[in-house]
Formats: sequence, C-alpha cells, structure tokens
Amino acid sequence: MKSRFLKEVVTRSKKSKFGRILVITGARQTGKTTLAQRCFPNYAYLSIEDPQLRIQYAGLTAAQWKSGYPEAILDEVQKEPVLIESIKSVYDQYPGPRYVLLGSSQLRLLQKVKESLAGRCIIHEVFPLTIPEIRTNSWDEAPQQSLFQQLILAGQVPELLPSFTLMPDFADRESAWRYYLRNGGYPALVDDQLNDDDRCIWLTNYVRTYLERDVTDLADFRSLEPFIKAQQTTALATGQIINYSNLATRCGISAKTAQRFLRYLELSYQSLLLPPWSRNPLKRLVKSSKLHYLDPGVQKAVIRKRGDLAGNEFESAVVAEIYKQIRVINREVSLFHLRTLDGLETDLLIDTESGYYAVEIKLSDHVSGSDSRPFRNLESILDKPLLHSFVLSNDHAVRTLPGNITLIPAGMFLS
Repeated sequence: MKSRFLKEVVTRSKKSKFGRILVITGARQTGKTTLAQRCFPNYAYLSIEDPQLRIQYAGLTAAQWKSGYPEAILDEVQKEPVLIESIKSVYDQYPGPRYVLLGSSQLRLLQKVKESLAGRCIIHEVFPLTIPEIRTNSWDEAPQQSLFQQLILAGQVPELLPSFTLMPDFADRESAWRYYLRNGGYPALVDDQLNDDDRCIWLTNYVRTYLERDVTDLADFRSLEPFIKAQQTTALATGQIINYSNLATRCGISAKTAQRFLRYLELSYQSLLLPPWSRNPLKRLVKSSKLHYLDPGVQKAVIRKRGDLAGNEFESAVVAEIYKQIRVINREVSLFHLRTLDGLETDLLIDTESGYYAVEIKLSDHVSGSDSRPFRNLESILDKPLLHSFVLSNDHAVRTLPGNITLIPAGMFLS
C-alpha cells in the first residue's frame, strides 16, 4: 500500500471547528475509501451503493443517526443526496456526531454540499498517486517532498546536483518516474504482481466503468456515442489549445455541447482545462484554454494506445503531475498557459503570491540553451516578477543559465 500526502491534512481537519463533517471527493478508484478508513478506523463504514441499505439509511431520523451511527463514513453519498440533509440535521441538533462523506461524482455531490453544508464542512479532493507517493512502500511511510514541492513551499530553488544520475536514490526515482509515464497514478495498478497487460486491462475497464457510471451520474444522455467520440478526440488532443468549434465539427455536435462535454470531463476529474494568462491588456494574447488529461494511463486507455508518450502527451503528464503535487500540499497556487499572437509560448506559468515560475516541457533526451527561448522577454509581459524558469525534459543533465533559468530532468524535479 502506498502512503498519501493527504492523510496528514485529513487527520488535522478532524480537529478543526468545522471538522465534524469532512467531504472527500475525487475520481473513482483514487483511494478515497482507503484514505477515510485508515484515517478514521473507529468510524462505521456505510456503503450507499447498496440500493436496499440506501433506502434504510435514508429513512433514519437525526436521533437515530446520533444513537446508531454517531461516527460514520458514508461512501458514494451522491447516490442518495437526501442523506446530506440528514447529516446536516444531525450536525445542527447534536454537538457530538462526526461524519465523512465520500463521493466520486463531483457535480452532484458538491452541488448538494454547497446547498446544504455551507459553513459546516471541510472538502478534500483525492487525485491519483503523485510520483513521491508512488515511491513509498507502506501507509505509515511519509512521502518525501519532490524538488518541485520544496520549491513551492520554500520559495527558492533547492540545491541541485549536476546530474539526475548522481542522486543517491536515482534508481528509485527514475523507476517511479518511468512507471508514472507508462501507467499513470491509480493506486490499484501499483501492485507488483501485475504486469503491463494486467494494467492495460484494468485501465480499459476503468474507462468503460467511467462511461457507464460517472458520466451517467453527471448527465442524462440519450446516447453516449457523441460523448465517447468527444472523449477520444480530446484524448488525442491532450496538451493542445482547445477549439470548441473544431471539436464540435469533428464529433458532429454543437459548440455548446462540446463545451458541456469538456466540462463533464473536468468535473469528473478526467481532465484539466488550463486557463490562459491574460492580465496584460497591452499585449495580444491567446485567450483559449489548454486541455490536459489528468492521468497518462487513462489518456492512453481512451485511445487504446500502448507504448511511449508523444510530445503533447508528455507535456500533459508533466502538467498533471505538477497540478496534483500542488494540490496535495494545499498551497494557493494558480496555473496558466501563456501564448502571444506573435509566437511567444510558455507551456506552464505557476502563479504564486511573490511571483511566477515559468516551465517549458520537452520530451527530448537532449536539451540545450536554445530550448529556453520561450522565456526571453517573458518578464516584460508579466504583472509580477518572474522568479525562475525551468526547462523540464528527459535529459539527465542539470544546467543553469543566465536569467534564473534551469534545465533539469522532469523525473528529478518531480520525484
């Protein structure tokens, strides 16, 4: 079993004034149930998946909840939204009971939470494993912060060796990095007894289950075919600027429907729409979002691909990992992409309180100073200081260039 950064955050939350109700949401099979049961071993576990038990739980009064289930985990609670009203009633009438609500359909769950539990709960999101979590060997082992996480937490670039291969634990870090690129971060896949064929089958079944269950939770489709086509088209286009009109034409749907489908992918934790940076009114900037799938294993399963990632897929894998690593350390950091109409492009702009970090992502095993061109004149566009720029690639060498630019292996930076 792998450890999670989030376990410390969740454990602290239950001591908070608002920790009597915790809401844990995220994609299916990301480890929500394991996290809740490990952090709250004395809580009763109630599965709302069972339709017969669901009816019984829905019929309980606040007094019955207090006496029968004063501390409980309610799994897949979005299946019976009336239970959220029941938990609210218990919260308002009695000071003692404490609950953890789990759900994998963000839209339905969070809409009800915002309506009923505003000011009464703490919400946590669970994502697939980060690379530092993949490197752990047991639940009790604390994940080590990546160099990137250290950068965000300390606000300065950590001391770097001249090569990834010189790190004492290089083999372990490189193995975790390659595993992530090949299989993604879903916890079920890290079992050493599984081979690549087993993992491919699991991911294929995961995509089918997602279509059959999560998407139907989000919307009442007469036919899933248009959505499936849009899903496959966007999976092929991961790492690219999204054009709703083009997507609509290719899938035989309206542009409005295309926007709705992408919103579903985002709400169900399958993709990330990276917004454009556009705070300079004097500069002509591209104002369309960039699409990134949140897990390289799932992205490849959607298009039934095996083998190495293409350049756009590699960019998405890196952006997704950076996004997850920020979320698990609970930092208020915003992510953007930036592209000017005259050709300047930055794959990722990380917006912190004190300034920006710029990231260029290259699939190549060999990079040079010329790969830092996207950073030229970048600071003159921005509204805050450009603190540091990074070129992330598969080159094992680390190089520092003038202008606070570092060329560093992506696996070294993120493991």
